Amino acid sequence: MLDGTVTDVVDGDTVKVESRGFETTVRLVGIDTPETRRPGGFVQCHGPAASRRTARLLPIGQAVRLVTDPTQDRRDRYGRLLAYVYPPGASGATGSINYVLVASGDAKSYVYRHNPFQYVRQFSAAEAQARRRGIGLWGPPCRGDTTRPDPEVGG
Repeated sequence: MLDGTVTDVVDGDTVKVESRGFETTVRLVGIDTPETRRPGGFVQCHGPAASRRTARLLPIGQAVRLVTDPTQDRRDRYGRLLAYVYPPGASGATGSINYVLVASGDAKSYVYRHNPFQYVRQFSAAEAQARRRGIGLWGPPCRGDTTRPDPEVGG
C-alpha cells in the first residue's frame, strides 16, 4: 500500500502519482481502456471519453491510495506500477477507481496472460452489467468495438 497524490492522467487506464517525493506511472490493474496514445496507431473508439472520465475521477492533486494485487506482478513490462487506485476512505473491489471505470462502461475487465487478478469476478460482473445497459464503450457509437477509430477525433 502506498499513499500519494495524482500528478497527471496519461489516459484512461494510466495515471502518474507522486509518493514519498517520487513520481511513478501507475497502470490500473484489471482494466483496459481504448487507446489514445498508441505510437503509430490511431485513437480508438471511446478512448477520449474514457480518458476524460478517469481525469474527472482522479483530478490532479487528488489524494489516492495505491494497492498492488498479490496475484500479479508489481510492475509491467514498461516499468509501470500495477495497482488498484482508491480515493480516501475507499477499499475492496468496488471501492477502486479501476472498478468504477468498468462499471461505468469506460473500461473493459482485463486479464493479462491468463492470470486472473483477485477481483476478476466482481469486475467481470460489472462489465456484463455495463454491456447489458449499453453504456460507455458498449453504447453508440462504439457498441463494444474499440478497434476502430474514434469518430470524435476523426480517426
